[in-house]
Amino acid sequence: MDRSEFLRGVELFNRGEFFDAHEVLEDVWRAAPAHEKKFLQGVVQIAVAFHHYSTGNRVGMRSVLERAIRNLSEPPGRWNTFDLPQLLISLNEWRVCIDSGSEVPLLPRIQTID
Repeated sequence: MDRSEFLRGVELFNRGEFFDAHEVLEDVWRAAPAHEKKFLQGVVQIAVAFHHYSTGNRVGMRSVLERAIRNLSEPPGRWNTFDLPQLLISLNEWRVCIDSGSEVPLLPRIQTID
């Protein structure tokens, strides 16, 4: 995986630039070795989900969010520099919010642990 491009995509995501994050992260996903693809697909999907949310497409957001959570919940391999548990907590809070119509939580952040 191209770590510098991954981190650039993470930075874009964390700034709320979801479409641009999706573009960068999708390129990382395409070039990644097979054993990293499922995890990276989940990361791309959260960028897509929040892009949908930013454009008012809650149905699309919820659908892609569900797939992202599923992909990120599978054993991720060697992602020891990534705070996956905290991200999943945040994504699940969003899932509950969308399902119940309750107040939206803070936008999730992808945190790396260096």
